[in-house]
Amino acid sequence: MAATSLPVITIDDRVAESTVLPHVWSFCAGAGRANEALRADWQQQFREAVERLGFRYLRFHGVFHDDMFVYRGSYGGGFGPDVPLETPVHTFSYVDKVFDFLIDLGVRPFVELGFMPRELATQTETVFWWGAHCSPPNDMDRWVELVRRSVEHWIERYGLAEVRGWRFEVWNEPNLVPHFWTGTKTEYFELYARTVQAIKAIDPELKVGGPSTSVFVPDERYAGETEDRSAEHSTAAASDPDALDWRPVWIEDFLVWCAERELPIDFISTHLYPTDFAFGANGEAVSLTRYADATSDDLTVLRKLIGESAYPDAEVHITEWSSSPSSRDHIHDTVFAATYITRAYLRCAELADSISYWTFTDIFEEGGAGIGPFHGGFGLVNEQGIHKPTFHAFAMLNRLGDRLITSTERGVVSRHSGTGKLAALFFNYPDDLNGRSVGSRSSYEATRDLIGLGTEQHVRHTIGGLKPGAAFAVEILGPGHGDAAEAWSAIGQPLNLSRAQAAYLREQGDALQRQSLIASQRGTLEIDLALAPWAVASVFEL
Repeated sequence: MAATSLPVITIDDRVAESTVLPHVWSFCAGAGRANEALRADWQQQFREAVERLGFRYLRFHGVFHDDMFVYRGSYGGGFGPDVPLETPVHTFSYVDKVFDFLIDLGVRPFVELGFMPRELATQTETVFWWGAHCSPPNDMDRWVELVRRSVEHWIERYGLAEVRGWRFEVWNEPNLVPHFWTGTKTEYFELYARTVQAIKAIDPELKVGGPSTSVFVPDERYAGETEDRSAEHSTAAASDPDALDWRPVWIEDFLVWCAERELPIDFISTHLYPTDFAFGANGEAVSLTRYADATSDDLTVLRKLIGESAYPDAEVHITEWSSSPSSRDHIHDTVFAATYITRAYLRCAELADSISYWTFTDIFEEGGAGIGPFHGGFGLVNEQGIHKPTFHAFAMLNRLGDRLITSTERGVVSRHSGTGKLAALFFNYPDDLNGRSVGSRSSYEATRDLIGLGTEQHVRHTIGGLKPGAAFAVEILGPGHGDAAEAWSAIGQPLNLSRAQAAYLREQGDALQRQSLIASQRGTLEIDLALAPWAVASVFEL
């Protein structure tokens, strides 16, 4: 059924106009590294995330890391030195297990091509406890062969039509030297050039992009070949960081460099964490948190830059995003994060092709496993699979239809073009914040400074044109409702959960407020919701 053939809906006595509502929140999810996807608990959690949150792509680090055993320059049995092979071989058993799992779920890989296998790296063990190798290759031809053999294998295994729907992203955050890249900006551009040429030679319809940089900055620290920390001093000393001119990293240079060499760019990828770590003149890093609308404003800048480039039709994929880039930020465990991301996603829905939340699970071991069940991890669920408030925020976003019929400062009303059913989402992001972000916190106790902010807000709408007697469900997330971390705090913050405690917290994490609404015999629905500060409400037709 086409959207134009659906019955006319009125909202507050006005005929509702229908526009597209892109689901940028569910296009792609982030995960830690490929090897974690071999775990049974990880797979169980992701299966649920696909079923309830609607994710269609998955991106992770380390598809070429040594623990996936793709690139083999030597071979041994573990009791002595490895024996060099005459020529490298490529084995895909571990990667096949991960990709098979995704494909069987109806999910496509958003393939981040990295990191460098040890035997191909110029420098080794540059970041993380598991020793990611983030250098340029010691042999570019062998890197190209690795990429080519991998893509050809995936086409053979899954079919060309399927792989044409994937995205191939060249590396991760190469501007962060020496952590994610030990080379220069030009060395990354050259890696992109050789990689995109290799992939397009296989099939020109395969989609490749980059530069996957992090984050926006208001100074010239990344203008040269490597980071210039002296350029950050003014940023670190700024009395009002929000007044600075924040700009994307490497994007303009990347667009120009590729255009001059007639290199294809199918998509631009970057990371839009609304934060910064600027180094002051004393050498110490200053943590900066930007305002609540930083992401939407940054996307507007990015869209304009791409539109004026030689690649105006390039897709825009934000391949990592969250309220902060820390996997030890206790805001991630709270209702405050849920309200923040709900507001941000709704404001950014038309500004990108995807905004990938980093990450769907706390099974995430960049710094090793987290300490305790709620340690500020990125995940929508914790390591035990307990739903955080952010999980429910994503479930509510996923319920929205593909057509937007009204939008206000406190939410949206949408419609499913296939069924005509309505779904609405409202939130109370406290006005007391005066446009500020929720920021970051180093402990759960420190998040409490947000509890007392704001006042109750009423959301009232009259919706007409419905089927008489149509049934609607209402779910409300908020402090004390669907708040597993708060329940954990109330029982003394045990470091190691008993099975009974885990079951209790799982129950509390899903204990949202629930009620029902019924359209009148005239086909009218009256929505009148009292939303406490930080509450998020989903209203959806059954």
